[in-house]
Amino acid sequence: MKPRALITGITGQDGSYLAEFLLEQGYEVIGLLRRSSTVTFERISHIQHRITLVSGDLLDELSLVNALRTYRPTEVYNLAAQSFVQTSWTQPVFTGEVTALGVTRILDAIRVADPDIRFYQASTSEMFGKVHEVPQRETTPFHPRSPYGVAKVYGHWITVNYRESYGMHASSGMLFNHESSRRGLEFVTRKISNAAARIKQGLDREVRLGNLDSRRDWGYAPDYVRAMWLMLQQPDPDDFVIATGETHSVREFADIAFGTVGLDYRDYVVQDEAFMRPAEVDLLIGDPTKARETLGWTPSIDFPTLVRRMVEADLALVRQQQQTPPLTIGV
Repeated sequence: MKPRALITGITGQDGSYLAEFLLEQGYEVIGLLRRSSTVTFERISHIQHRITLVSGDLLDELSLVNALRTYRPTEVYNLAAQSFVQTSWTQPVFTGEVTALGVTRILDAIRVADPDIRFYQASTSEMFGKVHEVPQRETTPFHPRSPYGVAKVYGHWITVNYRESYGMHASSGMLFNHESSRRGLEFVTRKISNAAARIKQGLDREVRLGNLDSRRDWGYAPDYVRAMWLMLQQPDPDDFVIATGETHSVREFADIAFGTVGLDYRDYVVQDEAFMRPAEVDLLIGDPTKARETLGWTPSIDFPTLVRRMVEADLALVRQQQQTPPLTIGV
């Protein structure tokens, strides 16, 4: 009998890569979709015929119970969230409802429907925020610096609570930043890679960014979804930092990105106060020792390769868009 996994947030960057990975492992994949006019299937269009999409919402526990009882997954990966840090400042209550309380609803739905289901919670390096030690590890105290980070801390601790209270196989991955060509354009890495491609092709003249000296531990998204799966294959649930152990600045990212297309970022990048966070997270760098030793997990590509891949993918996309004739509608 094939293992069966349910993924919330399947249309996002991580959800699409995880669905691909699980299909390769022989899984049946169920994707939970919120009824919304803004749902886009672009990232999963190439595998949509191989997965089952069902309606459900992290704001509605009954819909989650019904999905679990109908499809009987053996594993649940909760990747759905209001996941853009900047938006969490303008929509803090909604972020809390989805990113924090949504975790409680799906954990409770599992407890009601089938407590033997193995559960993965997408935690984040943003929980460390104003860091108390460098590098950050599983035991580092949390000090979130945004409504998103605060909501993720709640989601993390409620996962621990259900694990300890009900004996559930519930694990959290404290994932540091992980990028790819499927990253949303609102995220700074994709904003930079896309801008480099558009400027190279003569479509734009500049890109406006916030704090260029902010440093992050950036990895490759397909590597990180593999770590999620490895956590649920362990005999006992636990929490793991998933990171590269290296830190780089936004400025370094821009330098490599523009250099990939033969340009100097200093000629095109403009710092703009509008993109500064009210409370900045200056230095995030993870210690992946536990993941390496327990899961056997290591990243597959380095930082410069990641940046170049993103720029090359955006350059190909922009060129394709330039060659596609505009749609005309006859009168």
